Order: sequence, then structure tokens, then C-alpha cells
Amino acid sequence: MSGGGLRDQVVVIGGGAKNLGGLLSRTLAAEGAKIVVHYHGDASADDADKTVRAAQEAGGQAVAVQGDLTKVADVRRLFDAAVDTYGGVDVAVNTTGMVLRKPILETTEEEFDRMFAINAKAGYFFIQEAGHRLNDGGKIISLGTSLLAAFTDGYSTYAGGKAPLEHFTRAAAKEFADRGISVNVVAPGPMDTPFFYPQETPERVEFHKSQALGGQLTQIEDIVPIIRHLATEGWWFTGQTLFPNGGYTTR
Repeated sequence: MSGGGLRDQVVVIGGGAKNLGGLLSRTLAAEGAKIVVHYHGDASADDADKTVRAAQEAGGQAVAVQGDLTKVADVRRLFDAAVDTYGGVDVAVNTTGMVLRKPILETTEEEFDRMFAINAKAGYFFIQEAGHRLNDGGKIISLGTSLLAAFTDGYSTYAGGKAPLEHFTRAAAKEFADRGISVNVVAPGPMDTPFFYPQETPERVEFHKSQALGGQLTQIEDIVPIIRHLATEGWWFTGQTLFPNGGYTTR
């Protein structure tokens, strides 16, 4: 069951309005995909509208759907929109997440609950709903973090909240295999996006840069082709966690 191209494929992208998700939406639309651009709330609504317009101008089709993916009803509504608009779903990519760098001794219960709701619960039910809705031969891709392979401080709730994605992915890969659905995690290094910088000092930013090829952070332009590959010709990958990070860390 080899992977084909993206023309007329229906792709649901969690967090598809901006940054990595936005670039992915525009890139796949340019190949003729039909994109469902998820965004969280009002603060991202303008970005979602701009991404939809850009996707349409690139030659694809796109709609925007708002929802809080920590609420299972909203996850279902997102996939409902894809099925109602385009008749089915072929690829589901969840790029959502929340970063927090804070010592264990200072982390509150509310922060813990929020981080695990966004990074673990939302990821679980996104995979679950994709498993219900995807056409046979579909692809499910979740965004993890290279901190899963790092030995570091400060990111207990972020890396800890993302870690379950690997186990969800392995189970789903086995459970969905008879339908030809591949399930994977892409775990980039620290990415050069607005989510990263507020968590770090300038000195630590330079340290993170120094650990990768060329002394730079991971660029979203380097991650999109990897996700695209998993959604097409790379279908034989399943149950895997890929670490595209320029040598930042390995496992």
C-alpha cells in the first residue's frame, strides 16, 4: 500500500493556523490537498483566515475550524467539519502543544493539569478520533519534542506531557494496522518560533543553538518536508518517533 501524492487528499491539521501548522497547511494545499485548518481561539482567528486564503491561492481548498482540543467534543467537531465539508479524512496532523520551563519545586497543580491536558489528553483524543474517521490507508502524525531524548532540567511538565504521545502512537499503530493506517510522532529540536523564546534566557538560547548543525535552532521549513513524507511516500514508517533536530540530541 504505497503512498501517493496529496492531490484531493483531505488533511486535518491541529494548530494549522500559524507557525509550523500554518506553513504545513499552505505547503500541502499547494499540492492540491483539501485542508481543515484548526485554530484554538479568537487570538488565532486572523491567522487562520490568512492561512485559509493563502492555501486557496496556492491552489488547494481550505476551511478554518475553531476548537479547544482539550475538550473531546471539540475534537469530534473538528473531524465532523472535515467529513461534512470534504466527505472524509485521509491525513490527520496534530501540531498543537504548550511549552513551560519551570522547576518541579515551583510548578503548581493548575500548571501541571493544563500542560498534560494540552500535550497528552488532546493528543490522545486526536489520535482516537482520527482512528474513527480516517479512510483506510490514512496517516496520523503527532508533534512531539526532541526533549524526549534529552537529559535536562526545567521541562518536566512539557517533556513529561509529550512523552505519552509515543505510547499512544505505538498502540494506535498496532490497533489501526489492519486498515493500513500509519501512526507516527515527529519530535523536532527546539524550534525557532515565538513559543520557544519566552521560556529561555538569551544565554540558554545560544546553548541550544550550539548543539545542532550550523549552530541554529530547528527551522519549521525543515520539519514540513518530513511530515509531508510521512503523509505520502513514507507510509511504511509506523509506530515510530522521528527526531529531526540537526544532531541536537539522539536516542
